[in-house]
Amino acid sequence: MGNKINIAKSIPVLNMSCAVCANTVEKIVRGIKGVSEASVNFASSTITVSYDPAIVSLDDIRKAVQNAGYDLIIEDNPIEAAEAAAREHYLRLRRDTVGAWLLALPLTVYGMLFMHAPYANPIMFVLSFFIMTLFGRAFYINGFKHAIAGRANMDTLVALSTLIAFVFSTFNTIYPQFWYERGLEPHVYYEAAGVIIAFVLTGKLMEERAKNSTSSAIKGLIGLQPKTACRISCDEEEVVPIAILRVGDILAVRPGERIPVDGLITVGSSSVDESILSGESLPVAKTEGDKVLAGTINQKGAFRMKASGVGRQTILAQIINAVQSAQGSKAPVQRIVDKLSAVFVPIVVVISLLTFVVWITIGGAAYFSHALLSAVSVLVIACPCALGLATPTAIMVGMGKAAENHVLIKDALALENLCKVDTIVLDKTGTLTEGKPRVVGEEWLAEADEQSLAILNTAESLSEHPLASAITEWLTAKGAGMVAADEFTSVTGKGIRLTVDTRTYWVGNEAMATDFGAIFSQKLTDAADYWQSQSASIIYYGVESDVLALLAIADTVRATSPAAIASLKAMGVEVHLLSGDNHSAVEHAARSVAIANYKASVLPNDKEAYIANLQTIGKTVAMVGDGINDSQALARADVSIAMGKGTDIAMDVAMVTLITSDLTLLSTAIRLSKRTTRLIRQNLFWAFIYNLIGIPLAAGVLFPVNGMLLDPMIASAAMAFSSVSVVVNSLRLRMSR
Repeated sequence: MGNKINIAKSIPVLNMSCAVCANTVEKIVRGIKGVSEASVNFASSTITVSYDPAIVSLDDIRKAVQNAGYDLIIEDNPIEAAEAAAREHYLRLRRDTVGAWLLALPLTVYGMLFMHAPYANPIMFVLSFFIMTLFGRAFYINGFKHAIAGRANMDTLVALSTLIAFVFSTFNTIYPQFWYERGLEPHVYYEAAGVIIAFVLTGKLMEERAKNSTSSAIKGLIGLQPKTACRISCDEEEVVPIAILRVGDILAVRPGERIPVDGLITVGSSSVDESILSGESLPVAKTEGDKVLAGTINQKGAFRMKASGVGRQTILAQIINAVQSAQGSKAPVQRIVDKLSAVFVPIVVVISLLTFVVWITIGGAAYFSHALLSAVSVLVIACPCALGLATPTAIMVGMGKAAENHVLIKDALALENLCKVDTIVLDKTGTLTEGKPRVVGEEWLAEADEQSLAILNTAESLSEHPLASAITEWLTAKGAGMVAADEFTSVTGKGIRLTVDTRTYWVGNEAMATDFGAIFSQKLTDAADYWQSQSASIIYYGVESDVLALLAIADTVRATSPAAIASLKAMGVEVHLLSGDNHSAVEHAARSVAIANYKASVLPNDKEAYIANLQTIGKTVAMVGDGINDSQALARADVSIAMGKGTDIAMDVAMVTLITSDLTLLSTAIRLSKRTTRLIRQNLFWAFIYNLIGIPLAAGVLFPVNGMLLDPMIASAAMAFSSVSVVVNSLRLRMSR
């Protein structure tokens, strides 16, 4: 029996008007056979679906969503299609808003100042009718569709409130005698119906603009992807859309252009600005065989490259996908809000009916206008959107801000847990240190001339020892050349030797030097003792029985690590260091960055056990690592953090990835997590408080005290403001440093 394969995709959703719509779409998709998980983000208008393609297709999912009055964009370029749809929706919304106000303003003037003028009621009837049918028709169409399906959303509230006001006013215009015969004046509320639609449209327009701002990080990343590339075919260049490129294509990249896809340079050299991905401000020199990444900027040189990663395979596309998935995820608190939103509209409709009944019961027919206005105000002021936008807008801004600062956070749960971390466990090699040995010291017994450097460079270039590359890089930086060697021999466990002009040169450890009868001077011994105390490996270089030099090689602590550890400590975070390296190396690394808690010679199981022990004493632990040997510990930690230049396995397991492998990003990520979580709480507080205060006020709870009744027009303005205020509050995070 074959394994079930699930595909996870983030798909743009169209026609959602509020958080209730988001819940409806999510519920519909979750109920489809073959779909294992579905999560709708109202703020970004996307649904993240995990499904089995052997059971259900995207077309099937789309049809189910369309039957409910919504739509999905499942084309090859869904992001571009979604942007086009969003632009069209925004322009239509702006047109409807302007049109509604052009008619609502004279309608308000008539309703407030000229209500007794000749033909005032028929004129107001015509104005409000056109506002409702021309500019507010979407509320009634969507509300009707939901009513047929036995559902209710924000459109239901707007449609009900305005229709009640309009139908009541129309009745009073056609048959005013009904009220005159009962000694009452037949009031009309056409202006309420028209202005409610104008205000709600205004709120939606402002909300749409604000929501677009929350996704600016994603748009910025997408903007880094070139639309076209210069492909070389049969020695001729042709500009082609990036979508048709395939792995193996040869591309030409000119000075100043963005690199279109990931690949390897085949001809030429240049320097490349990789700051958008690495955070490094200095351009990186690239030559034949070096890897270049999509979205980075070629500087002055021209080169040809062979595509190795196209479309969704590029590093940039993977980052965009990771940020989108993270922004679409839900924090645990959002699940509670979703359940509340699902019953919010029916509860509001019931409260509106009760309001009407209570007013009529208290005052009879004389209070009919009060009862109607209060019931309409309750329908209008209630705002499920504020609740629905509270969490996702904050998460979208927080995730986007993190991505801009080279921190990829996998989901909302990781974001929420990150702010609770009080203990961080670091791996040493590749995390605290560079993860790459380099020459950190040299001691020459005689002056290092060009010949001796060239012989050493030749010897190490022929060696397969792990430390050889560190020496050749160091020598290349010194400008060392090469010589012709007559003979080369590798001595297992000791080093290498080669013959140049009948003389035997050797490079290796102390045992190698002893084999040649080398005599160590006090100067050499002191230098070796010092570097060994710094946990460096000692390499000796000599000719026959004479020692020429001593080289010290070590994996150095990253330049930013001391400041990063100090910053974490200042935040009250306890830092631990674990490594499989020997005790002296770990102790030296810990001392150099002022970490008091460290442990050496630990195996992967030991790392996991160490973290589990910290958790048993009540610590919330984050593990930071970069290798396969860290994957167990990463999985055990409350929050797992991978270095971006580490292994794919570590990055797959981790909840958070530091793209630049700079540990100073740890404190940045924790601060962002705390600010985002604080924003979520603020948004939820104001959304709940708004509805808890607004609905009773609209129902007329203060009327017995001070005679206050909330006009439906004011209620609609308040409702529009509530959604916008939540989004604007989230956007404050974008402005923070």
